[in-house]
Amino acid sequence: MLNLEKIYEARERIKDVVVNTPLALAPYLSELCECEVYLKKENLQVTGAFKIRGAYNKIASLTVEQHASGVIAASAGNHAQGVALSASRFDTKAIIVMPESTPLTKVNGVKYYGAEVILHGANYDEAYAYAREYGEKHSLTFIHPFEDTKVIAGQGTVALEILEKCKSLDAIIIPVGGGGLIAGMSEVIKTINPDIEVIGVSACGAPAFKESYDQKTAIDSTHVRTIADGIAVRDTSNVTLAFALKNVDKIISVDDEEIASAILFLLEKQKIVVEGAGAVGVAALLHKKIPGIKNKKIAVVLSGGNMDVTLLSVIIEKGLLKSHRKMKLTVTLIDKPGSLMRFTEILQNLNANIVHIAYDRTSVSLDYGDASVTVHMETKGKEHQITIEEALKNEGYLREL
Repeated sequence: MLNLEKIYEARERIKDVVVNTPLALAPYLSELCECEVYLKKENLQVTGAFKIRGAYNKIASLTVEQHASGVIAASAGNHAQGVALSASRFDTKAIIVMPESTPLTKVNGVKYYGAEVILHGANYDEAYAYAREYGEKHSLTFIHPFEDTKVIAGQGTVALEILEKCKSLDAIIIPVGGGGLIAGMSEVIKTINPDIEVIGVSACGAPAFKESYDQKTAIDSTHVRTIADGIAVRDTSNVTLAFALKNVDKIISVDDEEIASAILFLLEKQKIVVEGAGAVGVAALLHKKIPGIKNKKIAVVLSGGNMDVTLLSVIIEKGLLKSHRKMKLTVTLIDKPGSLMRFTEILQNLNANIVHIAYDRTSVSLDYGDASVTVHMETKGKEHQITIEEALKNEGYLREL
């Protein structure tokens, strides 16, 4: 039975390993949302995410015999690193089963903390099934990422830290995937101050927990796809759902475009790198998904910062295009000396900064004697781009934006 006392015990158990992360006012975000927004920066946590809290509390609670046998987990992300580091603190053997498609950086991150990695299966579900089978065969204790009260208690310590730093909150916004974080946090929040609204935010591409909450019964998704891989959970846990139905006031969802814009906003305006799962709460605020928050005091949990660099580069590039700070266009020129120079001179005179150019005279869609030029350039906003387009049109260039 999980209660506030168990969560206080968890905090005592994990205090020498886990960081009491900052709860910082976000002035620019507060101004945009017309409320007082505080960010709980679990992206600065050990291993880069809150998961170490639950993993360490669970492993610290194991018996001598269980430590001697070792532990096993299935994960392609933050839970894997949390289990690996926690086990290393007790000199306990840890095996992490990861899907075969797991990026090398994540595999190496787990190995860095001393765990053995087994790559198995095309996806998480296959890795999970194999980890269960392997664990039973070799008498290893399985560390579930959320369906375990010790893990949930560890995650609940995030709420203790928030409320100790800011007692007079009106709402706390929490990412939702498997539900371990919101289960533990909501138990703390509603026990200490029932007037604080608990709001969960899930990804549209991983709807299982929200649909289960709305229908008040566990529902599993047939398909999961989202850039917020930390909350891309297909199956709903009855354990965490029970806490949500008891304590959570509402669960809303945000799509990948909204999540990406929040990642870019936090990077540019708050100087914070967060992963997709960590950005969903800010996405909900930026895109006005939570009504009635004007002049309220709100805390948002940034659950992790283990962002894939390749994905981040795509988000930045697309964000610059959407905000009219970059522009891509294609024009058709006569393929003769001087044509390209005259075209680029127009752009130079309009103060457009070319960062990449591609010249193609062999495309089957071109007439003989023509060439296609695609340019990527830095621009100074929407009006600047309109000026560029009009100038090129006046010069007779054929464009395909």
